Parts: sequence; structure tokens; C-alpha cells
Amino acid sequence: VQLVESGGGLVQTGGSLRLSCATSERTFTDYAVGWFRQAPGKEREGVSCINNNEHGPYYADSVKGRFTISRGNAKNTVYLQMNSLKPEDTGVYYCAYKVGWIVGGLTRPEDYHYWGQGTQVTVSS
Repeated sequence: VQLVESGGGLVQTGGSLRLSCATSERTFTDYAVGWFRQAPGKEREGVSCINNNEHGPYYADSVKGRFTISRGNAKNTVYLQMNSLKPEDTGVYYCAYKVGWIVGGLTRPEDYHYWGQGTQVTVSS
């Protein structure tokens, strides 16, 4: 499974960005796609994830009400709409693919099987 992120950039506080994660068409029957971010000197943290079923989606507390994850009509693209951005949202954003569903909330980076190359998001104050 190949993942390609796009949509990162530089935005002012309060602005919006939409990240896209395009997955290869040959995927597994049951899967989840998650977004993670990593700021300099910090650990990678989960932001949101979505299954290809009715469970979820799930969000980190820090982004609830501001970020929205969704699947595109073609089902091989996952979006992360980010509104009301804050400087603390700055980091490299990665999408990741997990074989099997996620139930109950965000899970660890180690639980994902495939990763994209990342896209930089910078929010200026």
C-alpha cells in the first residue's frame, strides 16, 4: 500500500488547510487510515483516524471541533480538514494505513503498517 500526502503549507493562526492522503487502489478489505503529526523534538502523536466502516472517526482532544477527517467519494483518498489552526498545530503530518479496523479511539503509531512521506504544516502566530 502506497500513501501520498499533500496539502501542507504555511498559514496564519486561525486559518485553514486541507490535507489529502491518496492510497494505492489495491488495499485490504478492512482497514483504517490515520493522521499523525510530529513537531521538532517531540514524539509522533495521533491526530485522527477513520475506518472503512461505521466505527469512528476518532480525534485527539487537542483537535476536536477544529479538525474533520473524511473519506473521498473514490474511497482511496482520506482528507483532514483543519480549521482554526494554532501555532501548536505546527509539525510534519503523516498519514498511515492500518490493516484491520480501529475501535474505541486513537491507537499508537506502532499499530499502523504503512506510512506516507509526510507534509509540513506551519502555523504562524
